[in-house]
Amino acid sequence: MNKRTTGARYEGIAARFLELQGFEILARNYRCREGEIDLVTYDPTAANICFTEVKYRSSLRCGYPSEAVNAAKRTKIRNVSRHYLMDQTRGGAASGPVCGYRYDVVEIVGDKIRVLKNAF
Repeated sequence: MNKRTTGARYEGIAARFLELQGFEILARNYRCREGEIDLVTYDPTAANICFTEVKYRSSLRCGYPSEAVNAAKRTKIRNVSRHYLMDQTRGGAASGPVCGYRYDVVEIVGDKIRVLKNAF
């Protein structure tokens, strides 16, 4: 499998996991000129839109997957999230009152999944 296929597979696994946790998937691979966000979800328990980066590693040999979300990647995600929020204020909203937003990371190591809420 190439990186793109592997990434898509684990983004799908992360999306299903989040749905089982009660999240609503608003967008997958949201793209704009600033870049891409893997998943945009709505967390009804916190009334937040969550901009989520999915990271997979087969083992911890090279460290935790979330460590790959460096300062440059965080800046890019923040910029893309601004575009998403502007698009939503022009044409629609999440399925409920939204009080705010946050940035999450879903780490997948082997078959274990961990959600880091408010990761940055």
